[in-house]
Amino acid sequence: MAKRIITILLALIGAVLVAAVVYVAYVMVSYDRLEDNLALAIDAPLAADENAPTVSPDSELTVITANLGFGAYNRDFDFFMDGGTGSVASSPEVVREDIIGSAEALRALTPDFVLFQEVDVDGTRSHHIDEYELLRTQFPSDWSVFCENYDSAFLAWPLYAPHGANRAGLATFSRLPVADPVRKSLPISESFSKFLDLDRCYSIVRVPVGEKELALMNVHLSAYGADASIMAAQREKLYQDMVAERASGNYVIAGGDYNHDMIGVSGEVYGNATQAVESWAKPYDFAGVPEGFTVAAKAKLDETGTAAFPDAATCRDAGRPYDGTNDRWVMDTFIYSDNIECLDCATVDLDFAYSDHNPVALTFKLK
Repeated sequence: MAKRIITILLALIGAVLVAAVVYVAYVMVSYDRLEDNLALAIDAPLAADENAPTVSPDSELTVITANLGFGAYNRDFDFFMDGGTGSVASSPEVVREDIIGSAEALRALTPDFVLFQEVDVDGTRSHHIDEYELLRTQFPSDWSVFCENYDSAFLAWPLYAPHGANRAGLATFSRLPVADPVRKSLPISESFSKFLDLDRCYSIVRVPVGEKELALMNVHLSAYGADASIMAAQREKLYQDMVAERASGNYVIAGGDYNHDMIGVSGEVYGNATQAVESWAKPYDFAGVPEGFTVAAKAKLDETGTAAFPDAATCRDAGRPYDGTNDRWVMDTFIYSDNIECLDCATVDLDFAYSDHNPVALTFKLK
């Protein structure tokens, strides 16, 4: 009897090991990165915009960046990779409520351009709701471009609620016609961690402005899991395109989630329990920003001072649900060229109602 029990146990252990090997092989074989310099499709507006803006030196334009947290990260959500337990949105209804809630709040500001990150088009974690198409119904008069940066195999962790297979990306919306959008691949780690990271990239969407162009770059850099050298290489790749665009006489705005402390002292400003040096939200390398470009959030901090910095944070600690005392940072902002006049840049304080990120709005003129 004992021998039979041992045989059964060994068989079960063997089966588990075989299943694990097969699963790891499946994840590795299914891994693939999209090519660099990939042309993107432009989706035309669903409805005509009779009040579409015109661009002139006196025009005031507004661009907003917003990380949507794939429609799951409302105040009740925490994430297993940040120390919480959540991995999947609690219901399809919650996903729709969060995406539409964010969209309605931003639409009320009548932005000319919106840069969205973490937009799922088909995901286990978001109950297979096409969030990009949902956003298009909320901005029906906008031209739009989707840029994929995540297409994962089925991630069977955590076991109690697998994160699953997910496809997501960046979505850029514009009230003005756009041209020649392109996807630019970013360097990522070649270690095993690449299977857990996104297919990092940024998109460039061009808005014709007379004989020049406004180059809108939608950015989502690697988070805390990446090596410092990889993050430096990502910044350098982005900067190369920004400098080249400016050298061509174009206007340049790179907005999004930089996954760094974009004022450098968020821990002090927001009274975080975990200070920036100890946190995964490392201070951004401001010294490395190319000459002729400005980090909007840092410029505002330098103007106001740490004690008087007026903006709400743009990202919260997602290791637990939000109760107003979570650690917070400024991680979302814009970097713009010197031929752009910043009239205002401020957090759109939604108090993390629909995402673990608050949007940021930049109002500007073209010099």
